[in-house]
Amino acid sequence: MALGLLRRRRSRGASAAAAGLTLPLPPGAGALGCEVVDPMGQPMGGADVTVTALDSHRVAARGTTDPYGFFMAALPPGGYSMMIMAEGLSPARETIDVLAGTTLPPQRIQLEPARLLELPPPGTWLFDPPHTAIRFIAKHVGMANVHGRFERFEGGIRVAQDIAESHVSVRIDASSITTGNTTRDNHLRSGDFLDVERYPHIDFTSTRFAYRGGSKWTLQGTLTMHGVSRTVALDTTYLGTVNGGYGQELRCAALAKAELHREDYTLNWRSMLARGIAVVGPTVQLELDVQAMYRTHDTPTPPK
Repeated sequence: MALGLLRRRRSRGASAAAAGLTLPLPPGAGALGCEVVDPMGQPMGGADVTVTALDSHRVAARGTTDPYGFFMAALPPGGYSMMIMAEGLSPARETIDVLAGTTLPPQRIQLEPARLLELPPPGTWLFDPPHTAIRFIAKHVGMANVHGRFERFEGGIRVAQDIAESHVSVRIDASSITTGNTTRDNHLRSGDFLDVERYPHIDFTSTRFAYRGGSKWTLQGTLTMHGVSRTVALDTTYLGTVNGGYGQELRCAALAKAELHREDYTLNWRSMLARGIAVVGPTVQLELDVQAMYRTHDTPTPPK
């Protein structure tokens, strides 16, 4: 997805609406942007921005704000969710409709100090699939990044009285992998990659919750894929607990990320390159954007 350099034509004190930001647009594309400021109203450089398509839950663009707090991306028309995060500050999320041939004025978003979020009450929380996405980004050898997701999964969180003793389990249907290209998806399901006939599931089971301060946690556990189990650490941002949904269920939300090395799971990209097979590169960025619904202590624990 094309990301453009921002050009600031007014003085530093100019408002976002008057900043004169421009971005070259490919045919049929539109653009969105934001101006991020800190709690004192000063430009917030280095804030993480993730733009996700509402219809597919795929990451359409991501990056960091420039030293003046601006971020902009050219995108196909459609609805998008834009999440802005910075260490020590509360995340912000905006929903934006992108129109073809239109550059939307950058939205001014002020991040607030991270409040001490109320932790979810003890009990079992099950993932809500319509509001949960398991995504990955891999470098396609010789080409741009490949964005994909898994469409079928189940799992949940068993929250303990001592949050550090809590437990997370996730089971992913490996055959549900999709990247928007049927030929590539079939190859990823084949014996060259995931080999879904022999290894139909990808499983993650946590072993430890480690608190890092603010809303940050490290979730340590074991990921089993392609018949191999490895220890991984998920960098996790807890987003809070709210009453929401049609039934006003109690929900909690979190965003977790990890970098996986394909050869750790015997997915040998070098041997496939030697055979002339175009593949994604040696590392894969995994992201779990999770909402879970409270199911009390009486609900069976998540799958292991």
